[in-house]
Amino acid sequence: MTIALVNGRVLTDNGFQGGFAVLVDDGTISGLALPSDPRVRAAQRHDLGGRTLLPGFIDCQVNGGGGVLFNDAPTVDTIRRIGEAHARFGTTGFLPTLISDDADVMAKAIDAVNAAVEQGVPGVLGIHLEGPFIAPERKGVHDPAKFRIAGADDIAMVARRHGGVTLLTLAPERTSPEVLAQLVSNGVIVAAGHTAADYDTTRNALAHGVRGFTHLFNAMTPFTSREPGVVGAALEDPGSWCGLIVDGHHVHPASLRVAIAAKARERMMLVTDAMPPVGSDNPSFVLKGETITVQDGAVRTADGTIAGSALDMATAVRNTVHMVGVPYDEAARMASTYPAAFLGLGATHGHIAAGYRADFVVVDETQHVIETWIGGKKVFG
Repeated sequence: MTIALVNGRVLTDNGFQGGFAVLVDDGTISGLALPSDPRVRAAQRHDLGGRTLLPGFIDCQVNGGGGVLFNDAPTVDTIRRIGEAHARFGTTGFLPTLISDDADVMAKAIDAVNAAVEQGVPGVLGIHLEGPFIAPERKGVHDPAKFRIAGADDIAMVARRHGGVTLLTLAPERTSPEVLAQLVSNGVIVAAGHTAADYDTTRNALAHGVRGFTHLFNAMTPFTSREPGVVGAALEDPGSWCGLIVDGHHVHPASLRVAIAAKARERMMLVTDAMPPVGSDNPSFVLKGETITVQDGAVRTADGTIAGSALDMATAVRNTVHMVGVPYDEAARMASTYPAAFLGLGATHGHIAAGYRADFVVVDETQHVIETWIGGKKVFG
């Protein structure tokens, strides 16, 4: 049965448009049509009540949510609970993210994501392995006891084919161009992060396949007058993507404005770096034996170190508009269209157009989520 989403303001590739129905068949958008179209009259109608219909949000960095942390229990059930928590905030696609851990935990996490994709767990698109091939000097909240140089077994494990996307964050100075090329040739998306690399090393890594930068500005060498660092290389490069955590704690709004102005258009994307408190009433959780708590909106260890975020994607979009000054349509694309392209899913996700997956967010006039749809099915609202 065709579903027609009617009476809405739709974000299309040509901007916001009204007066069109969005037709959905078998989880895919079959087209946009005028209300007088016979297909609309014959369809099961879903009235949006004048609200705004956006492409579903895609989050490349989700450590937890709904009170659970992926590292603690890398299982299909954990992935499902995380997805359900974030769907309340418009996330229709996400990468469960494993913080630096031992090889056996990494293997379990990869197997769990593979099983979740095979079982059709709503929203899961693959896995993000954030470490453990990162720099102790820029460790953030990661446990340096887990860090190591990638060996042949590690490369084989990370590059193992499965039904979803594999994103790997590493420090370019902790690997070689040959390893980067091997990972990329096996379909792994490589991002630079938690790195002490200089500008030249980063440029060389980009030339050998690094595709993006994990939470720009955080846990990487800064942009300075005589050493542009990782940040300078990231902003200069026209082909790579940068993830931004727009929560008012990780990066100053002025720095975000400068970065967005400097970077090639369509290459900035929103991420949450979310921890278990998102979608949960519990503001605390335990990471590697240490209690971490949300304090004034920031997730911090006892000594004040930022440890991920309490951010959801809908709030990230609103912050990008109200804190940074980005137009709403562009902020929404930073949460949907651009991460889809980064993940190589730009032909199937991130647009409201014929042939694309029917992943939607319905928001009200205050930009809060009213409904979330994944694969043509309403999963929230």
